[in-house]
Amino acid sequence: MIKFCTLYSSSSGNCAFISDTETNILIDAGVSASRITSALQELGVKPTDIDAVLITHEHSDHTCGLGVFTRKYGVNVYANRVTAEAILNGDCAVESKYINVFETGESFEIGSAKIRPFKTPHDAVESVGYTISFDDRKFGFATDTGCITKQMLSALAGCEAVVIEANHNVDKLMQGGYPYPLKKRIISDNGHLSNENCAWLATQLAIWGTKHITLGHLSTNNNTYEMAYESAVKMLKENNFNVDTDVTLNVAQKSEITYVI
Repeated sequence: MIKFCTLYSSSSGNCAFISDTETNILIDAGVSASRITSALQELGVKPTDIDAVLITHEHSDHTCGLGVFTRKYGVNVYANRVTAEAILNGDCAVESKYINVFETGESFEIGSAKIRPFKTPHDAVESVGYTISFDDRKFGFATDTGCITKQMLSALAGCEAVVIEANHNVDKLMQGGYPYPLKKRIISDNGHLSNENCAWLATQLAIWGTKHITLGHLSTNNNTYEMAYESAVKMLKENNFNVDTDVTLNVAQKSEITYVI
């Protein structure tokens, strides 16, 4: 049985969980270790049962709980070389003995899971998304991406279920109170994915067979659950997909467990 869910998902903190009951993996640790532990307890999972934490990139909303969690429970961390260096030189106080380095684009295994990291365009040293496969079932995770690349599409194609970014509504962002340089950063190709672009990605993946789509990493200030959801529903319907029948569509909650599958 596969369990894939977000524990926390927003611009203020991110952590996801995937398991086939044999291998238990976290993706990011962007909230406190105590909050991660609490969410895992809701799932009936002990923190000592976690086999690895996969890191997408070094920003604090993806790593702030990493140091305490790894030291307390002895959990291994996986990141590409430059991300690992950024984490070790950063503020989350991860000890080097817990760090395992991979090459982006090259697959590796953790227990029964086959992991493939792929580049995502974001203003980090080398941001990645992941596909995680258990036997012939593949699942995808791609947040913090300013645009959609061919490499991302190729990696995510054929996933049974995915978490993809729906960070902001463009009008809400541009009319809001953020300083212009920050707005420009967010909408850039190395920033965050808009609802409209996320809707296109969701529809493309549905065309290629993805059955379960969760929209994640929503901005607290520049988006709403309703805006993100309706944008994706609209494009899916325009492409003859019946939401809930042909494909399930969810929006990851900020601080609640949201099941992808």
